[in-house]
Amino acid sequence: MTSHSPLIFRSLACRISVWVFLLLVAGGALAAWQYRSLVGALEQETDVLYRLSSQRADQHDAHLTALSAIAVASDDVHQGLFLDVAATITQFYPRIDDVQLVPLDPRLEPVGLGPRTPELVKIVRTAAMASDGSLALLAYPGRADHYILVKRSPNTAQARYGLMLGIDAGKLIEEASPFWSERGVALRLSMPDGGPPLVSRGPFSVDTVRFSRVLASASQPLLLETGMRIGLSDLLPWLPTVLTLLLVSAAYAVVLAAWRQRARARAAVEQARLSALESRLAHASRVNALGEMASGLAHELTQPLTAILAQVQACRRLLGREEADRQDLAPVVDDTIAQAKRASAILERFRNWSRPQLESASVFDLREALGNVQALLAPQAAARKVRLDFDVPASKVEVKADSVEMEQVVFNLVRNALEAVAPEQGRVAVTLKQSASGVTLDVSDNGPGIAPEIRDRLFTPFTTNRPDGTGLGLALSQRLIERAGGEIFLAEAGPGTTFRITLKSSNPSRKLAP
Repeated sequence: MTSHSPLIFRSLACRISVWVFLLLVAGGALAAWQYRSLVGALEQETDVLYRLSSQRADQHDAHLTALSAIAVASDDVHQGLFLDVAATITQFYPRIDDVQLVPLDPRLEPVGLGPRTPELVKIVRTAAMASDGSLALLAYPGRADHYILVKRSPNTAQARYGLMLGIDAGKLIEEASPFWSERGVALRLSMPDGGPPLVSRGPFSVDTVRFSRVLASASQPLLLETGMRIGLSDLLPWLPTVLTLLLVSAAYAVVLAAWRQRARARAAVEQARLSALESRLAHASRVNALGEMASGLAHELTQPLTAILAQVQACRRLLGREEADRQDLAPVVDDTIAQAKRASAILERFRNWSRPQLESASVFDLREALGNVQALLAPQAAARKVRLDFDVPASKVEVKADSVEMEQVVFNLVRNALEAVAPEQGRVAVTLKQSASGVTLDVSDNGPGIAPEIRDRLFTPFTTNRPDGTGLGLALSQRLIERAGGEIFLAEAGPGTTFRITLKSSNPSRKLAP
């Protein structure tokens, strides 16, 4: 598992967390909206039922007034007209299922519709005699879902009758919206003085949302209570919930895709900027290295130039002899040409180092890059009397990278090693190995090692333990190696130091002996 795996897992976990959070917010918003809708519907239907029931209750007062006038005006002992009107009222107003006209004189017989018991007659007579002019609202004896209205007739101190309407409380609130027959909806109608409810439908419990209102009737201030039990299935109905979650997920996926696309575009721009900076930094590093190797360049060129000068002077002397054989000049001229080519090669290597590199990665023999580094730093090693060993395989070690960048990385590591070891006692070893798994390059020295306080940030820019160091060499080397698809790390840090570079091989089937 690569070092990027925890970061990938964290990023994935973050995206999943955001997605789950959005789903929870959407579910909560849907539940809140459903709750408000259900409560709003309950409140609206309660208001409709309240107004309808209040209007019906007011009609009872009008019926009592009409019946009272008929009863008082009639001379018929049997009250035939009264009974006819009462029958018509019960026919058109089914909730009124009992009408009784009870004389206050106990010697006279009451008349009316519906069942009539001595207890009922007594209650009506007593209520009428005790009336102060207002209607009496009483429970219907023996009928839990009914109540009675009692009016004295005429409504004066000389009253002769007690007039009663028997009202079915259930029918008083019927013919309303089918809303009241839905699951979880509760409805209750009670007498003003409490007691068992006249009508009770549906569940009334602690978790029931309730509305409570008294009917707007002066004679029948019945208590109307409505309620609704709202469960999770009501707040989150499956179809709207599924559609909402799918819509939120789709929107999140679109936003995430757009964000990732924008992030990739920003990353590409940033990578281009970093690549340009790295190229300039690499070039500046090579130019800086040229300044440090100026003395090495002079030493390298001195030997072939001195040899060329000596050989040309020898040719001149030979040509000045009359008996000189021209065949003797051929070896001298050949040697002069070889020395000139050697000087040209030295200059070409330095010229390549000073030129900005624009070439892309290509397959090349890594041994050639090591040979160039060895040629460049051998004079410095000789000047410090440091042993510089290069151990490379006999066969090609091909990798895909920028050859000049690889030279620069190895050059930085070897030069750092040369500067770290003690003169006349130091040893720097460069070991190249190839196996089926890839290529390994070790740069080791017998110097004092890396200070413990900078090991953890060794590849961080501007980290150095040399007073004159810039702290950019290792950071740049790491970037160049990673760009080639490899890895560089500190393998050993004392005594001595070993930096290891691993690269993918372009000929992994060939396994070379170390």
